[in-house]
Amino acid sequence: MLNNLRDAFRDRALLGRIVHLAWPTVTEELLYALVSYADTAQVGALGAQASAAVGLTSTTVWLLRAPVFAASMGVLSCISISLGAKNKERAQAAAMQAVILTLVIGLSLTALTLSISGALPRWLGGSEEIRHDASIYFAITCIPFFFRTATSVFGSVLRATGNTKTPMQITALMNACNILLNALFIFPARQVTVGGFSFYMWGAGWGVMGAAIATAISFTLGGVLMTLSVWNTPSLGLKGQRIRYDGDVMRQCIRVGAPLCGQHLISGFGHVVFTSLIARLGTVPMAAHAIAINAEEAFYIPGYGMQAAAATLAGFSVGEKNEKKLRQYTAAIMAIAAGIMTALGALLFCFPHVLMGLFTRDAEVIRMGAGALRIVAVSEPFFAILIILDGVFNGIGDTRMPFVFSAITMWGVRILGTYICVTHLHLGLSAVWMCMVGDNVSRCGLMLARYLSGRWKRGLELDTPNQS
Repeated sequence: MLNNLRDAFRDRALLGRIVHLAWPTVTEELLYALVSYADTAQVGALGAQASAAVGLTSTTVWLLRAPVFAASMGVLSCISISLGAKNKERAQAAAMQAVILTLVIGLSLTALTLSISGALPRWLGGSEEIRHDASIYFAITCIPFFFRTATSVFGSVLRATGNTKTPMQITALMNACNILLNALFIFPARQVTVGGFSFYMWGAGWGVMGAAIATAISFTLGGVLMTLSVWNTPSLGLKGQRIRYDGDVMRQCIRVGAPLCGQHLISGFGHVVFTSLIARLGTVPMAAHAIAINAEEAFYIPGYGMQAAAATLAGFSVGEKNEKKLRQYTAAIMAIAAGIMTALGALLFCFPHVLMGLFTRDAEVIRMGAGALRIVAVSEPFFAILIILDGVFNGIGDTRMPFVFSAITMWGVRILGTYICVTHLHLGLSAVWMCMVGDNVSRCGLMLARYLSGRWKRGLELDTPNQS
């Protein structure tokens, strides 16, 4: 790996391609984090009860997004490998399958989420005082699940073609819409002072429901714009075409996506159980957990931003049958992501109270959340490597063993450990976050061992010229 890293950093063209693909996706992740910060801060201004209500169902959304993520990575892998092999017709067929998957998954999830919204907060063990708001927030934000699906799947289609700027621009517009509508819908009419200039701002005063409506509208906008962008991309050739099912291409997308769906279902369900165990600690720990989770997002932006580039470049390399290039891309992206996230982790460790203070004024919530953030800060380098390897394996279509690793660490480390800490040892939020870090670090070790072993190469027919 050291030789590949050395060669990668000597190849300016290779580094240039990484930067070209990665900077828009890193910026996109930054925009997502900023809007999440704005959401958390604006809801946090309503108090710990509102923060707990919004945070209670967030892990359920992660669970339900499993088929969405699977479809996104399935079509990304298929399109990028096809383009690497210069098979334009197969890439166009994969883009058409993305349309079919979006219709089926998006409409199905819309119906499912609306049917469970009333009972979900009770199932998750939320306290009586937050159940009503939690139910309303979940229902409203899930009404446009079709558009949420379109945003994710069609965004991956664009990234697979090397177009990472358009998804970034659409995300920026979505986030601006969400922040503006939050300001109008959450708070009542009021006098606002900015830089010595005072003006009257209309406000609906809808609280948690207002935050949900703002989120729903922004996702609808993003889904519409992402759909139009894919439809009008000349290299995909979808404009003016009828929707056609291609069994062979769809099977390839599903072969890659099915283990990912299983991985995210098991992981997502684990997050739901994880959150329900934390809910037993009470409203304040639940609020601290929800805010800390959102606060941490900015610190793994480089990893998730570069993950899409890693997946696309890995797919291109497999399409070209060039293992040396794949290893060089992987080594370079891992090193860059780990270096940046290590530096950010140091900042997170030193200033967690400042970060928590951006989202809430509750002193106890700040204290508990800051302790949790210090714990997770030390794991940022490991998390960076894990995120990039996830992207590489997704791009080359090797998704079965990562699914197994995720199931083992999520349930054997995080959930079992949290259950013991909460129900038997009666420990607090810090112990729970240690279990979460243990999950991430152990999965990183398993993924790195698989990558270094080379077992992922089976069936890929890669050329391996001089990898010394």
